[in-house]
Order: sequence, then structure tokens, then C-alpha cells
Amino acid sequence: MTLSFAARTDTTRPVRLLDDTAAPSWLADQPEPVRNWAETHGFTGAIGQALLLPGDAGAIVGYGNTKSRARGRFHLAAGAAKLPAGTYELVSDLAPGTLEVEALGWLLASYRFDRYKDQSPMGAELVAPDGLDAARITAIANGEALSRSLINTPASDMGPSDLEQAARDLASTFDAQINVTTGEDLIAQNFPMIHTVGRAADRAPRLIDMKWGNKGPKLALVGKGVCFDTGGLNLKPGSSMGLMKKDMGGSAAVLGLAHMIMATGLPVQLRVLIPAVENSVSGNAFRPQDILTSRKGLTVEINNTDAEGRLVLADALALADEGEPDLIISMATLTGAARVAVGPDLAPYYTDDPELVSALEAAAMSTADPVWRMPFHAPYEAMIEPGIADLDNAPKGGFAGSITAALFLRRFVDTSRYMHFDIYGWQPSDAPARQKGGVGQGTRALLDALPQMLNL
Repeated sequence: MTLSFAARTDTTRPVRLLDDTAAPSWLADQPEPVRNWAETHGFTGAIGQALLLPGDAGAIVGYGNTKSRARGRFHLAAGAAKLPAGTYELVSDLAPGTLEVEALGWLLASYRFDRYKDQSPMGAELVAPDGLDAARITAIANGEALSRSLINTPASDMGPSDLEQAARDLASTFDAQINVTTGEDLIAQNFPMIHTVGRAADRAPRLIDMKWGNKGPKLALVGKGVCFDTGGLNLKPGSSMGLMKKDMGGSAAVLGLAHMIMATGLPVQLRVLIPAVENSVSGNAFRPQDILTSRKGLTVEINNTDAEGRLVLADALALADEGEPDLIISMATLTGAARVAVGPDLAPYYTDDPELVSALEAAAMSTADPVWRMPFHAPYEAMIEPGIADLDNAPKGGFAGSITAALFLRRFVDTSRYMHFDIYGWQPSDAPARQKGGVGQGTRALLDALPQMLNL
């Protein structure tokens, strides 16, 4: 679906955003019918409250207080979703940056995944607030919507070929070039680990390679595209397999970010690499104790076939690195350890570059897209060195699982400026502007930070 602002009409109503301090004083100045109506409905300015007022007074939405706002985000969306159908024009004294976040939240609240069942649309539509870059906000919202819809689609309709088609559709929209290496051609083109992980599935593995832009710094985005992960021969229990349609969340995130970059015309030479596979079980599935040789030439001992994401990413990262980009960013739903560490809401990331950290942390705050830095802790390098091969894909012991996975990936990158995101890609319960289901993480912060990261 396409998210957009509404056009102003003769029936557009004002909607006032009132915190719990401003609400009493504003209501005190209103005609008696408005005051009585608000009192009858218990409006106090709390987050999530919304009320259509009598006459031509418009509507009011609660904005809480500093303490309550610190416990969430997209507070305008919490009330907007409860307003009756109509077109609204926001009245507030929010700072421009905050206003942009809240306007984006309203758009994101209108997202619906309706491919398989009609969903009740959000009735309240927002006119783009004056002074904001409506085109940019819309581009961000639709990049996020793309990520959500890709993740929400079950593996029956989102296999490697379907993910390829999604990338082709995006490339067509923005006149990007795309090349796909499929099946046995992966061996011929020296992507052995992508082929090995995906060879047991009926749907052929592939490497998607999209390029856009011919000037500016080189940016490579690499996204994990495991369209379903059974765990392979180290089969997951059913309880752990239930959400594995989202194991391509890294690819969904980089495609959503690519949409934002291209739609806003960021002056970069963009490359998007997605190893798209299904980790299945059959007679030719790869096995524990197998030793694989990667594109980079490093050998990898397989100690758990359920640690497959880092294998396919490794070959794609090696290819990205060969292009000598100015910045490589990988995104993946890689480890449960990251969820234990920071939960579902934060996007953990790794980098050794303090300038990248500074730019991203500031952007994450201003865009309401929270991230958390994790360490490339060098003393743990020994944990991923099994002795019989260069690398171990699943170190024993269970300690520092997200860190050791990140260290594994870093072995395939010589480019000095590298960032890795170990995201969850899923909203476990409904929240303002973030319905239960697939979600983008870190992408809005990255879009905001890239101009500083790349000296644009």
C-alpha cells in the first residue's frame, strides 16, 4: 500500500495537540458546550486520548507529559488512530524536528497489511503540516511500509524468487540496474556458501545485486534474505520456527532503506546485495562438521546448521568489499542473543568508527528510531577459531552470541568503515504507529545519518 498525506478540503478540521498542562487552560477558554463535552469524556491531555469537539471546534489529541512521552514514541499517532474519519490539519507548537516525527507517525499508523484479508482502514487523514518536507516524509513512510509488507508476507509467497521480484520492482521504480545469480551459477561465480545454505530447498538460492546512482560516495547495503529458516539438519523446535518468515528481515530493511535513499535522491552510488535462500532439510542439506570454503577463501567449520545467516552474508560481504565502497552496512535478523541483550525495540549495531557512531546516535534520537551500540570485542576472536578451519560458525558455550556473529562477519570485510545491525524486524504487540508484525529498524536513523557519514 502507498502512504500519503491528504489534500486540504473545505471540510478539513483542525486537530490540536494538547499536553496535560496545556489542556486545562485551553479548554477553559472555550465555549461552554466544548468545555462540558471534554469534561464529560474525561479529556485530560493524556497520551492516547482523542476527542472530536462539537460545532466547528475541530478535534483534540492528548500529548501527555515529558515523563509519559519518554516511555514511548509517535504519541500523536496514539490519538489520531482513534479519531473519526475525516481530514485533519494539525495545530501545535512542536519544534520542526518533533513535528516531523509525529507527522511520520500519523502516516505509519495508517499502514495496513491487507494482502490476505481486508483490514479496516484508518479513517483520519492528515494534511501535511506547513514547513515540513512532505515528499521526504512520504518517502520514509513508504520505505518503512515496504519493509513491513515484505516481512509480513509468509514464506509461501515470499521465497527467494519472490524476494528477487520485490527487488526488481523497486529497481524498476527508480531506474536502477539489477543482476541476479541463481542456482548452480552461484558456484560458477564463486558464491559457494550462499549455494550451500540454499541448495536443499526446492526454490533455488540466489544473490540479488542492485545498483543505483553514478556519482558521489559508494554505499553498499547487504541484507540477510533467509526467506524461511527451518534450522536445517539442526532442526528448530516448532516454538522457534513460528516466526521464521521474518528471517529475511535484514533484506526487507535494506530494500526499505534503498527506497528512502532513491526516493529522496541522496547523491550516492548505491549497491544493494541480498543473498536470498531458504534453509531447508533434504538429502543434500549441509551438515554439522562440514567445512566450507567461502568466496574470500576463508574456511568455515559448521557446528550448527541453524547459524546459516552469517554464512550467506559472508559471501555477499566479500563481494561488497571487492567494490571498495566508502561504507558497508549489513543488516540481519541474525541472533537470538541480541534479543536477550536489548529486547525487540532496540536495533543493536556494531562499528569501530567513532564518526559513524556519533552520526548514528544523534540521528536515532532525532528520528525516534532507537539503536544501541555493541562491541566488536577483540578478545572474543578466539571463540570463532575452531583450529580445524579458519572460522567456526557456531562457537560452543553460548556466550556473547551476537558479538561472535558480528566478529565472524567482520572477517570478510577489509573496508575500514563497516557497520553491522543485528535487528529483530518484528513488533511483538501493537504500539502507536507500529502494528504487531514486521517492522523496519535502524533505517530511518541511517537515512538521517548518511549525509554526515559520507560527507554529502
